[in-house]
Order: sequence, then C-alpha cells, then structure tokens
Amino acid sequence: MKILKFGGTSVANSQNILLVEKIIKKESLQNRIVVIVSALHGVTDQLIKAAEYAAAKDDSYVSIIKNLEEKHLQLVKELIPVLEQSSWLSFVKKHFNDIEDLYNGIFVLGELTDRTKDKITSYGEFLSSNIIAARLQYQNLDCTWMDSSQLIRTDSHFTQAKVHIDLTEKNIQQYLDIHPNQIIIGPGFIAQDEKNNITTLGRGGSDYTAALIAAAIQAEELQIWTDVSGMMTADPRLASHAKPISEILYHEAMELSHFGAKVLYPPSIQPVMTKHIDLKIKNTFDPDAHGTLVSHRLKSSENEKKQIVVGISNMSHIALLTLEGSGMVGIPGISAKLFQGLQHGNINVILITQGSSEHSITIAIHEKDRQAAEHVINASFADDISLKRISPVKIETGLSIVALVGENMKSRSGVSAKMFGCLGNNGINIRTIAQGSSERNISIVISEKDTRKAVNILHEEFFESEIKQVHLYICGTGNVGSKLIRQIYDQNQYLRENLLINLRIAGLSNSRKMLFSDQGISPEDYITWNENGHEASVHDFAQEIISRNLRNSVFIDITASSEIPKVYEGLLKRSINIVACNKIAASSDFDNYKTLKDTARNHNCNFHFETNVGAGLPVIGTINDLIKSGDKITSLEAVLSGTLNFVFNNYDGSRMFSEVVAQAQKEGYTEPDPRLDLSGTDVARKILILAREAGYSLQFDEIENVGFLPEACMLGSVDNFYEKLTEHEDHFKKLWSDAQREGKILKYVAEFKDGKAKVGLQHVSPESDLFHLYGKDNIVIFKTLRYSEQPLVVKGAGAGAEVTASGIFADIIRSV
Repeated sequence: MKILKFGGTSVANSQNILLVEKIIKKESLQNRIVVIVSALHGVTDQLIKAAEYAAAKDDSYVSIIKNLEEKHLQLVKELIPVLEQSSWLSFVKKHFNDIEDLYNGIFVLGELTDRTKDKITSYGEFLSSNIIAARLQYQNLDCTWMDSSQLIRTDSHFTQAKVHIDLTEKNIQQYLDIHPNQIIIGPGFIAQDEKNNITTLGRGGSDYTAALIAAAIQAEELQIWTDVSGMMTADPRLASHAKPISEILYHEAMELSHFGAKVLYPPSIQPVMTKHIDLKIKNTFDPDAHGTLVSHRLKSSENEKKQIVVGISNMSHIALLTLEGSGMVGIPGISAKLFQGLQHGNINVILITQGSSEHSITIAIHEKDRQAAEHVINASFADDISLKRISPVKIETGLSIVALVGENMKSRSGVSAKMFGCLGNNGINIRTIAQGSSERNISIVISEKDTRKAVNILHEEFFESEIKQVHLYICGTGNVGSKLIRQIYDQNQYLRENLLINLRIAGLSNSRKMLFSDQGISPEDYITWNENGHEASVHDFAQEIISRNLRNSVFIDITASSEIPKVYEGLLKRSINIVACNKIAASSDFDNYKTLKDTARNHNCNFHFETNVGAGLPVIGTINDLIKSGDKITSLEAVLSGTLNFVFNNYDGSRMFSEVVAQAQKEGYTEPDPRLDLSGTDVARKILILAREAGYSLQFDEIENVGFLPEACMLGSVDNFYEKLTEHEDHFKKLWSDAQREGKILKYVAEFKDGKAKVGLQHVSPESDLFHLYGKDNIVIFKTLRYSEQPLVVKGAGAGAEVTASGIFADIIRSV
C-alpha cells in the first residue's frame, strides 16, 4: 500500500484537482492507496484571519466567510456532475452555516481560544477531502472518504496536539482492515483528543497525518505531492542555479527542513524514518519528474561516495538571545533553568551555542518570540540579575540562519574552512556558529540582509565550483573603459572554459548615467545603455553596489576623478574588491593610502592598481613579488610616462612641439588635460606609488619635480595651453638641440634612491638602458639586494587604451 499526500497548491482549484485525479487513477491501478489532502490553497489562513477579525469585533469576518463559501460552492459546480450537485451544494452550505455560528460566537465573546481555532481551521481539510472523494466516486472509482480525525488521537494541547502513537496506529490498522476500498481519501492536519474535541497537528500537519498512516501500516512508500520537483540544493528564490536533489538521507532531510526548507516539516519525517519507509517528494504539475527520494540509505552507491554537502537551507526573521555573566561559570543547572523558562513560555529554540568558558549561552529563536523570551528569561534569573551575577538577556534582531547540510561532511576535512573562507572573502560577518555532534550540519547566524549573498556564495562553492560568478561595476566608459568592456565580452568564453570564471558586468557608470543589472549587461544592452540608464552620482553608484550585495564583486575605476576615490574605503569595508586605473587614491596622503591598503587586507578583499604605473606593464606586481620573497628595493630608475616618451621620441625640431603633443593626445596617450603629463605631475605620482609599494613612507610634496614647461603654459584652458606651447617653440627647440650637441636624447626620468625621489628632463647617453626606448614605451630599472650588480628591467608599451585596458583586465582576474 502507498500513501499519497497532496498539499494546498495541489488542490487549490478544480483544474489542479483534475491533475491530482490523474495521479490517483494511475497509482491506484497498481496499488491500494490512501490519499491525504490539505485544505484548498489559502483557506486555513483565511479562516484564521476571519477569526481574528471576529475576536477584535471587526465584522470584516463576514465577507471572508462568504468568499470561502462561494469558493467551495464553485468547486462543487466544477467537479460534481450536474444531477448530483444539489446534495453537495447543500452539504457545503450546511457546514458554512455551522462555521458562521462559530464566528458569531467569537464576535459576541470577543475571544478566540486555541480550542476554537482548532475547530474552525479543521473545516478546510474536512470540506476539501469530502468534495474530492465525491468527485472520484462519481468517476466510478472504488473510493471512500475516511474521517482521519477519528483515527488520530492526541492530547488536548490545541493547535499543537501531541499524538498518542499506539492508539492511533491501532485505529488506523483496524479501519483499513474493514474498509477494503482501492482508494481511501481523508483530511490531513486534524485529529481528536480523549473527549472527542477537534485538535490540530500544527504546521505541516497534513504531512504528519500521511506519515502516521504510512508508519501504522508499514506502507511501501509515502509520497508528498507539492508544487516543486522535490527538495533543492538551496532555495531557488535566492539561488537561481539551485538543483533538485535526487536522493537524500532521512537525517539530512530533517536538518534541511529544520532550518527552513519548507518542502518537508521535521515531525512528518519521524514516523516513516523510524520504520525505514521510503518517502518521495513529487511535483503535482510535473508528475513525470524524478522528484526527491528520502530514505535511510541512498540507492546509488556513487551518490553516497561523492556527496559531501547535499543542501543549503536558510531561515529568516531570527533573533539571538545571549545570557552572560560571571555568575554562570561553574554553576550547575544554569542551562536547565534557561530552557525550563523557555519551555514554560512555549518558545521554540532553533539553535544553541555556549562559550567554552561557560560565561555565556546564546540561543536563536523566531523574532516573533523575542519579547516573550526576554520576559521569561529575565524572570527566571531575576535574583541573579539583581545581584549583578548575570546580566539581563541581550537581544539581537534582523538575523538569519544559514545551514550547510550533508551526512558525509563528518568524513571530510576542510569543509568548515571552505565555508568560512568563502563567506569571509565576501565580507559576510558570522555572528554565531553551531555544529551538531553528528557533524552533518554547520549552522551560522548572519545579518538577514546578507542571506541571499551567503546562500549564493555557498551554493557556488559547493555545487557550482566549476564556474565562479564575478560581478563587475565599471565606473568610466570612455576610451579605456570601452576597450575594457569589449575585451571582457570577447574573452569571457575563454575565461569560463580555462579559468572557470564568468565575468558579469553588473553595473556601468559615467559622469551622466548609471545602469545596473544583477544578471549582467549584455553586449546588445551595452550599445544603448546610456539611453536606459539613470542619472548618475558617485555616491549613488557606490551605495547601489553595496545594497545589491552580490558575491565576488569588483569595483573598477577608469577615471581621473578626485571624487570617486572617496568611496573606496566604504566599498572595501563591504569586502568589495577595487581595481583602480585612477592614480589619485594610491598617490594621495600617505595615511589615506595606508588606510585603503589596510582596509582591503582586514576585510579579505583586494585593492589593485597596477595600471597606475606603466599601463599594462607588470611593474607593481614585480615589486610586490620581490618584497614577498624577502628582497628589498634599493633604487629605481624609470621612464614612466608613455606620453612624454612619445613626445620626445617624435620631436626633432622639424615640427612644432605643440603639434607633437596634439598628436599624442589624439592617439590617446595623454590625460584629458595634457599638462598633467607634461608638467611631470603624473610621473611624480607614479614614482611615489612605486616607492610606497616598495615599503617607503613617502609623501607627494617630498618628490623633487624639475619641470621643463614655461610657467605661462600652465595657466588658462587646454586651448590656451596649446597657444602657449606654440609661443614658446624656441624654448623646446633649445632643449632638444642642447641634448643633440652632447650626442644624447631627451627623456623624462623618475629616480628613487636612498629614500628620496626626483623627476625631471634628462640628457640620456646611448650607453644607458633608458636610451633605446621608442614610441610610447616605458621602462623601470630595479636595483635590489638580489639584483645589485645586474638590475632587473621591465620594459614595454606604457600608454594606449588597449594596453591599459588589458592591464585593468589582468587586475580584475587577480582580484577574484
């Protein structure tokens, strides 16, 4: 014999009930079956809502009851043959008359007791099961209706009745022995106490009814039919890549359901688990789907070997209560006293953890119970609190529990480290940790706003480890930014296939517009993103990134703005990685630079700015590698401006100096204002950054800058700048000719030695490493303790949109 239970969504309306009918017909061809049904979807909630209105003397209950009556009358009209409808319409009306009498009594008394609540909520299952049984009977099926409330006997703890198992099993066995029908249909959720008062079995009561019947007759199988295709590896509303679980052990299913997986309720598993009866979770709306098999032993030995974590569950609206004080240390009975008080307050404890010092005990409960819990705990320890041996209970709200579940976790090392590591790297603070002695569950308490992020991080880590999802927020979509975006689109398939990384552009911003998409801005959407974006501001862009709270996030600054670096610290504190092409942050006041570096380290994220120096050249990376390996930088000599190198490589007196500078700007080698390059300010920033990365505490104003531009060129607008360059052509020609007379060339050189830095125009001889530097190339010559005789040289293109974009791209990959 098989037991089938259909939930509220499965019997929500006549169309769904016809699907249920097909499933019942198919199963009854091969097996004798017992079918347990819930109330029509939403009916129980409406019955309770109406009762609460009545108790509050609000006559809104009348319309709710009328609507429910009409819902059931309409169901009869759609399911029962026309010639047979009269008696069943009368049946519905009669019972709704009884319901109205009950509500009128509640209204008059202004009181709703648990006993009355059980009576009124019982009508939902009673009516649905009778109508469905009648439908099957009129389809000429061998079917009878069973009043399961008379078979399941409980105590008188209304709304949460405890079942008398032995008596209940005896009643069920006797009933099925004398009723040989192929199909037996009954209501779930409802029972009776010793005085024949209606009681209910609490949340998930219909599942429990079905499980009790399955256990009583040692059924071949219990099937729970619902609106999803089994248990999932995570809540699909939070994790879009959640997968169905084909097989799971009883204990694993109980752990998942205890911590929020709503497909099953823990009490419903216990009866069948005890008797090793297989339980299947199936989808009424996709009956051919495999669903989930819950069993005492996995059918597939391969699954048993490979599965470490079977699922991730979560529970929101959690409060943490902490009792602490020196008066708890070494005193027996503290825990017993605490939990006795909670028991008397009828408060369910979800999670418990205690410090090894015995100085504190922390419990997690539903947020709705926090005030009652605070009262009973403080009352239980009133004497200790008055004597200041124990502090009044501390309460934290706005929390969630996230649990990692798997029977095989106990046989694998590193699961906890992996869990905490990936959460920590994404800035999720763990308030409390609990791990059962069975080691099949690791539970954490986190801020509720981090729930979606945490579930996705863990799901990716344990179920989607083949591809890491990275969310990019790009600020600056000009020449370099557009090149980077195109590189990302072009290279993403390679990254997925070879590095197991998927880059998703989740946000774009320029000085005018910003646009966000958690699912990624596609190449097609990028073409018109400016038209669809919202008005932009640096603060709003950063706050939106923080509020979206997506895992593996990278903020990319491809601007020269002095405002954008002001949001870096806030982003780093939320463990959002930063890749900066913008030099301002790394060359700002040393304390600010150090704060950003320390913040990134303290929050387990990355702050990369390789393109601050040398575009795509691995200059900063080389310094970092040298330092990490124990070497020390003793001096640096470099040509760090692709712009200035381009200008002086192309200026020979045959063309105006201003023309060469204009060419450099046109080809994308200069800043928007070329004076930043030609004044040496940009080079000074670069040598400052290199010195700092080499471990020296240097400020910008300590760098000696020997300029070559006439002072008049630095005044006015960019257009005026070009006019002044033309006016001072003789000055530039003299600089060039002086070098030529010495057989040398002009290079703008940055030097760092003995803790001091200097930048300026120099005459470079042919024997120098700086001489053979062409086009827009840069060069950095490192002398270190290890490279003292023969220096380490990094040389290559130091400007240009493509190479700069590629350097930013490399920093992005390093960040994740």
